[in-house]
Amino acid sequence: MHNESPIKRRQSTRIYVGDVPIGDGAPIAVQSMTNTRTTDVAATVAQIQALENVGADIVRVSVPTMDAAEAFKLIKQQVNIPLVADIHFDYRIALKVAEYGVDCLRINPGNIGREDRIRAVVDCARDNNIPIRIGVNGGSLEKDIQQKYGEPTPDALVESAMRHVDILDRLNFDQFKVSVKASDVFLAVDSYRRLAQQIRQPLHLGITEAGGARAGSVKSAVGLGMLLAEGIGDTLRVSLAADPVEEIKVGFDILKSLRIRSRGINFIACPTCSRQEFDVIGTVNELEQRLEDITIPMDVSVIGCVVNGPGEAEVSHLGIAGGNRKSAFYEDGLRQKERFDNDNVIEQLEAKIRAKASMLDTANRIDVTEK
Repeated sequence: MHNESPIKRRQSTRIYVGDVPIGDGAPIAVQSMTNTRTTDVAATVAQIQALENVGADIVRVSVPTMDAAEAFKLIKQQVNIPLVADIHFDYRIALKVAEYGVDCLRINPGNIGREDRIRAVVDCARDNNIPIRIGVNGGSLEKDIQQKYGEPTPDALVESAMRHVDILDRLNFDQFKVSVKASDVFLAVDSYRRLAQQIRQPLHLGITEAGGARAGSVKSAVGLGMLLAEGIGDTLRVSLAADPVEEIKVGFDILKSLRIRSRGINFIACPTCSRQEFDVIGTVNELEQRLEDITIPMDVSVIGCVVNGPGEAEVSHLGIAGGNRKSAFYEDGLRQKERFDNDNVIEQLEAKIRAKASMLDTANRIDVTEK
């Protein structure tokens, strides 16, 4: 029920990764990358399906060898979500996964080698309607660029990116997106800002090697948040040294906080104080775990007392405000006659949320059908 985001998106061209639109105002796609051995087909398929279950739009898979390419063929046959193949240097692997139905190639043209090899990959991508992601990383710049700048700088990252862009331009291929990732927030942000002014293609955002689950989430939220608030970014990955499923959850939380894209329940909860009439923290944590299966966007406020409770409830789909032994319940901003027993808040609120989600989902389906 909160207002739409005031952010004005950067104008960009449109590409498609499988059936997922990227750029030109399309919803910002959230993606992750598998960390299983690609040659372990069962484990990789299971991880891709787990990522899809929490809302991933795209999954990247590393394909470092021909054995991995053969495994990729089997993986692709068992999943529905679009797959990006992460390839470095060996153009033959790119041609092989293209044959096996890859949805996007993450490959830097300048790193492939001879002109005929670059042309072979680009022609293959064009013939099969496969976009390319140019992926520049502050930790792996070309040696001559490292020598020129001495250390990773925004100019160094953008020069590297434009070197690859120029190759694709020369070959008349415009179906690509670009990333200029760095582990330093300011380096990454400045690089993306500069690149955004030089090309029209979509930008894939990321703070690379961001860190563990907590620190990496914070760093990513700060860096990606700065760019997204300026309208920069068409797809993103939160890079964490953690379960890839967490990357998707944090990615959606970042978009949700900027009111760019909502998936699932947005819990508005107080940090708690001595005024709380029920266990707010325990309630919210339990509800988050129980309700992960709900994908319909909803605002639910869980406030432990009547200081901010009614105000937050008035701008939420559902809300409770703590009271003595029983808490007030709100729906669509209106206080209901029904009150919740403070000892049984979780079960009562879960039931209401599930019923509301079902109702909203039905309404959305009817609305889409009528349109």
